[in-house]
Amino acid sequence: MSLTIGKVARMAGMSIDTIRFYERNGLIPDPPRKESGYRDYPQEIVLRLKFIKNAKELGFTLHEIRDILLLKKIPGAKCQSVQKLAEGKVLLVKEKIRRLVQIQKALEYLVDACKDPDHTSECPILEVLERYREGEESLLVEDRSLKESSDQIHDPYN
Repeated sequence: MSLTIGKVARMAGMSIDTIRFYERNGLIPDPPRKESGYRDYPQEIVLRLKFIKNAKELGFTLHEIRDILLLKKIPGAKCQSVQKLAEGKVLLVKEKIRRLVQIQKALEYLVDACKDPDHTSECPILEVLERYREGEESLLVEDRSLKESSDQIHDPYN
């Protein structure tokens, strides 16, 4: 059974433009065309598109997904290679989580500074954002033991 691009898009849960993009970038093969010029997709393309969508949700780049799809064709080589890619993604996710926790702590500190009735500026958040706009230091902090002063906000990498 052959499918139109609209039907494939609905079944795979993505836009027609995304499918065309994947075609142009070699993630899915160009489908044969009917005499009318319309694309004529085989049923299995939906599974491949869902595979791509799932891999993207796990953080794999389109380049990595292309590599994984190529590995699927090589008997015996796929598991270790894909495992290495996944292990790399785990490390990236851990780093992103660490950075997000730092952002959370910095924001909580700034919100708490606004609640302090003794703050001296009109708005501590605006003061700090203004001060750090030129990249003097990072607003991100590693621990919550900050003093009331915005001078305590520091770059955890220094």
